[in-house]
Amino acid sequence: MRNTAKITTAVLAAGALTLGLSACGSDKDAASDTSGPLVVAATPVPHAEILTYVKDNLAKKEGLDLQVKEFTDYVTPNTATEDGSVGANYFQTEPYLEDFNKKNGTHLKSVASVHLEPLGLYSNKADKAGDLKNGATIAVPNDSVTEARALQLLAANGLITLKDGVGTAATTADITKNPKNLKFKELEAAQTARSLNDVDAAVINGNYALEADLKPSEDAIVLESAENNPNVNLLVVKEGQEDDPRVQKLAKLLTSPEVKKFIEDKYSGSVIPSF
Repeated sequence: MRNTAKITTAVLAAGALTLGLSACGSDKDAASDTSGPLVVAATPVPHAEILTYVKDNLAKKEGLDLQVKEFTDYVTPNTATEDGSVGANYFQTEPYLEDFNKKNGTHLKSVASVHLEPLGLYSNKADKAGDLKNGATIAVPNDSVTEARALQLLAANGLITLKDGVGTAATTADITKNPKNLKFKELEAAQTARSLNDVDAAVINGNYALEADLKPSEDAIVLESAENNPNVNLLVVKEGQEDDPRVQKLAKLLTSPEVKKFIEDKYSGSVIPSF
């Protein structure tokens, strides 16, 4: 009976694998078929909202069949773009993209710069950064690029001092001065907003702040400057797909005056057009 069960399980597993590979093959074919719809992976706010605006108001005039597929993490959109499950993604910055390609051996390329979401420090226990108590715990995103960005934000506002020149490679080990003896709790970026009641403050990505009904331009006790900021959010494809006419149409629409006005009107400074 056990042997029969094992054989049956193996057969079922093999069948599932075959179906899975067939499905992946279908996705790849769909992604490379430039006559079909362009499926774009995006995090819900503001990326999917911006894409939905394009889909509902602009895409038809350009002959673009646009489909938006939402994800809540920062990994799956890139792996789905790499394996052809989707034709493009819209959620990440250039430093994150470069780091992801390097660490994962992916071949992803930016085709358009669209907007900036200023990173912010938020707190339910302090009205300004100077009010944070000695020994306060601050939640920071745990991916290396965004954590470095968070530490640079804290350093720019005098809460810590970092070693000279560490830039986007900064870690907590690079803190040379910590006058308030701050402690750091590393969390997945999506969890930082949810941690606000459990820590003294949290550095939160702009998209996750908006999803948590926080308004960065008003609620952040410290907010990243938009001036000369390299952390612009990008439309990204797999290398070789840059000239896909569907992608080119979407890139044009995402950097159009209509989208610029939509971003400015809807997000009131919490999301800033970069074009």
